[in-house]
Order: sequence, then structure tokens, then C-alpha cells
Amino acid sequence: MTDREPEPLAGVTVDTGTVAVHGAGSVGLLQGSALYIAAVLGTGILVLPALAATRAGPASILSVLAVLLLSIPLAGTFAALAARFPDSGGVATFVRLALGTTAARMAGYWFFFGVCVGAPVVAVLGGSYVVAIFGGPRWMVVLVSALILIPPLVSNAYGLRVSGWVQLLLTGGLVVIVVGVVAVSAPASNPANFAPFMPHGWPGVGAGISLFVWAFAGWEAVTHIAGEFRNPRRTIPLATAVAIAAVGAAYLALQLVTVAVLGSSAGKSDVPLLDLVARTAPGIGPAFVAAIAAIVALGVLNAYLGAFAKLGASLGRDGDLPKWMAKGAESGGIPRRSLAVVGVLAAIYLVALVFTGLDLAPFILIHTGCMVAVYALGMAAALKLLKRWSAGWWLALISCVLVFGLLLLAGANLLIPAVLAAAALVVAVVKRGFR
Repeated sequence: MTDREPEPLAGVTVDTGTVAVHGAGSVGLLQGSALYIAAVLGTGILVLPALAATRAGPASILSVLAVLLLSIPLAGTFAALAARFPDSGGVATFVRLALGTTAARMAGYWFFFGVCVGAPVVAVLGGSYVVAIFGGPRWMVVLVSALILIPPLVSNAYGLRVSGWVQLLLTGGLVVIVVGVVAVSAPASNPANFAPFMPHGWPGVGAGISLFVWAFAGWEAVTHIAGEFRNPRRTIPLATAVAIAAVGAAYLALQLVTVAVLGSSAGKSDVPLLDLVARTAPGIGPAFVAAIAAIVALGVLNAYLGAFAKLGASLGRDGDLPKWMAKGAESGGIPRRSLAVVGVLAAIYLVALVFTGLDLAPFILIHTGCMVAVYALGMAAALKLLKRWSAGWWLALISCVLVFGLLLLAGANLLIPAVLAAAALVVAVVKRGFR
């Protein structure tokens, strides 16, 4: 599978290009699909369909279709890597095998410290929606956000045998609610809202694509728990395919009804989903949308906090973070120590959010900048690890082109990844000095 012998990792066995993690996985196809759907579908459903409709009009439907197609190579590449190298290090493990320890440390720090900035952002988005719907004061957003962070931490403290089933229930609830929003809203559709179809031309479609790129991100998160899957070589690709279909169908359906029901007024509200259901079901609207916001936030956090915890334990195992955090990195292990560190990080970032007046934009940019940096190293590793000219290799090659475009778009937002990369280099120098 590889052009050179991969570097051995602690706790894993390399066999013909595949990393076999000791221990039996507990995550099957249903739970795995639920984890992927939650990680990717995310909080974007709360606002993105309305924002895209404002930027592109009815042609925002084309934006959804375009990003869905573009996300397939990225999702497929991560699925191919995770299926062949299932380890709690996720992308950091792929990079370690292909590019060495320093590059792997960079990827690990970007995800653990940088992407983790998004955890309180998700909580605040969910909390803001709930408080806005019921007209609560601003301080209530902070309280609700803090409360939203607690259940996913507790769930993951019991391991994936518990959090996997919790995720299945949350994702099932989310799918039911999305179907409910579409079904309830559809009778208020107005065909006139589809004309003109492209009021802002192709630039509007491009603007819609740039919005939905982030809606279809998150395929890398589940790689950190790939070692918990039963039969990863079969289950991970199938779960990825199920998630692509489910996420694509959800966003496409929501985009259609958003345009059909709200038309040009879609982006004028802070709670567009409430506007959708209010047209045909005003009595249940607020409670319905509050449930959506809470379930979305809980589902995303349940998936991501577990991934952060597994990664933190693997970084401890590999000597990139304190060894004390290593417990639970193995397949079937519960990384409670690492999870506690993740909880502290999320609390610190939430406090920082409070001091900025809950200004989410800088934190979202840090999150996305670090995620794009992770993608870049992950795709570079894929080109070295996957068999040349195979389907996975071609997907990785296409993804490299797409990620290069994302790096150009990120621009100055790569400053924090650069700082974390410098920290990884400092750790390398210090470790070398102690040898």
C-alpha cells in the first residue's frame, strides 16, 4: 500500500500497509453513520440555507449540489485512510506514517488546540438560538452554552459504547426534525419564489458555494475514533457513503423549502428555521426550533469531543503531549484524562468568547484555518500512503487541488496554525536536546 515502510507507532502494528489497532471495536454501521452525519451536518442547518438563498437566490440549490459533489473526494480520501490506518491519532497518525513525527505533531496540535476552539462556538450557536427564540437576556446564552457542553462530556466519559448509542439517538432525532421542517413548511411553498432563478448570476452561486464549503466539512473528525469501528475496512467506507447521502439530502431539501417558502426574505431573520415552520405551524414553531438547535449542538459536540479526547490520548502516547494523557488511546479504551483536558480547554475558550462579547467570527476563523491546515497535511500524507493509481489515490489527488484553493481562501487565518506549527517545532528541538 505504501512506497516505503511506515514508521512504527506505539500501540499499533503495521502489517502490509495497514495499521491494526489492538482491541475489538464496538462501533457498527448505524453508530458510525450517526457520528459522521453529526460531525458534518452540524450547526450549518440553523443558518446556512437562508444565508445562501440571500446570496444566490434560487440558484443556491446549485451551490448545494456543487459542494456536495466537491466533498466526495475529501470524504472518500479520509475514509480510505481511516479504513486502512484505524488509530486514535487520526490525521496525525496518517501524517506520522507518511511525513514523520514533526509534521504529525503539527497536525495533532492544529486539531487538538485549534479546531477545538469551535467547541464553545457550537455551544453558543445552539444557546443563542434557544435564548433568541424565547426572548431571554444575553447572559442566558452563556449559561445555556455551558449547560450544552456538559452532556457530551458525560456521555464520552463512559466511552463509545455509551456515546455511540447517544449519538445514534441524537442523529436520529435530528433527521426526524429536518424531515419534519421540510414536511411542515412545504405546503407554504410559492413557485413564484423560484423566478428569477439566478438573480445574482454565477458570482452569487460562487458565494453560496463558499458558504456551504464549511457546511460539508468534518470528515476528518471521525478518523480519530476509527479504531473503535468493527471491521473498519468495510464499515468506514459504508458509513461515509451513508453520511454523504444523508447530509446532501438534508441540505438540498432545506435549501429547496427555504427558497420556496421564504424567497428573498430568507436572510432577514436570525432564526430562519422558525420563520419556515411559523408559516404553517405557528403554535409549535418556537419549541420545535429550540429542539433543533439543542439537538444539533449536542450531536456535533458529542462527536467532536470524543474525537478530541482520543486524539489527546494518542498525542500523549506518542510523546507530543504529557504521557499522563495517554491512558485510553488504545482501541476500546476510554480517554477520560484527555477528555478532562478537552473540557478545560472548552471552558477556557468559552470564557474567552465571553470576554469578546460572544463575537464568534474570530473563533470560527481560527477553527476553519486550523481545519484547512489539517486537510493540507492529511491529503499530502494520503498521496504517499495510498496505492498509486488506486481510486483512493485519485481522490486524494483531486482533494489536494481543492485544499490548495481552501488554503488560498484562508489567507491570514493561517496565522494561528503557523503559531501552533512553531510550537510543534519547539517541542521537536527540546525533545532532541534531551536525547
